[in-house]
Amino acid sequence: MALVLLEKRDGVATITLNRPEAMNALSHDLRSDFFDACSAVATDTDVRAVIVTGAGERAFTAGLDLKELGSSGLGAATDQKPASNPCRALEKLDIPVIGAINGVAITGGFELALACDIRIASTNARFADTHARVGVIPGWGLSQKLSRFVGLSRACELSFTGQFLDANKACSWGLVNHVYEPDALMPAAQALAADMATIDPEFIKTYKKLIFEGYDRNFKDAMAFEKQVTDAYNDSVSAESVEQRRLAVIERGRTLKG
Repeated sequence: MALVLLEKRDGVATITLNRPEAMNALSHDLRSDFFDACSAVATDTDVRAVIVTGAGERAFTAGLDLKELGSSGLGAATDQKPASNPCRALEKLDIPVIGAINGVAITGGFELALACDIRIASTNARFADTHARVGVIPGWGLSQKLSRFVGLSRACELSFTGQFLDANKACSWGLVNHVYEPDALMPAAQALAADMATIDPEFIKTYKKLIFEGYDRNFKDAMAFEKQVTDAYNDSVSAESVEQRRLAVIERGRTLKG
């Protein structure tokens, strides 16, 4: 059985962690296959958006395979090579990445969810940072990202207790954008990805880089960075292309209004 499934359709790639009997735990082999899937997406110019999810309804992923970790050591917990670190593999993608969180996302699985650009969740989804419970310091970004997404006090509560955060509270805290019934999660993710896939691919890559590189800077430097990118990019935009896109936006609005 393949540990990672990759499906491509209409400009959207879906990467599915496929160890449902082990709660999609991130074994060494699964992480290697995940890297291969991300590499296949990165080199396919027809793919314009990515969905990451887990097989079954129980787990997005329960994180690193603790049984394997017990025999192989803790190197996997801090490895920054994309071939071993699924978060780094995702972060290297320059197109939108949607996390369709179908079940529990625990510890390393929580980190993988945080590595997605956008998160939507099933009502079955729950998030937990159990690093303190297993005595392993996070190495894939959770200690820095979580507080930025939900606030320092909430992040400390989650990380210092290992308690679960359910999907609806995660949504109210801004960790996920939307919550769906289990059978509606993937259709919603596919619709969202398909919508993003209609944007010019070179533009979306530039815009994603602008957002994420700016997010890593202080506000003053981020604003200066935006001006630098804007000046370089917009100089090449013709009045004719702006008018064509303006008309397309109007038509899209009419269509969505129904």
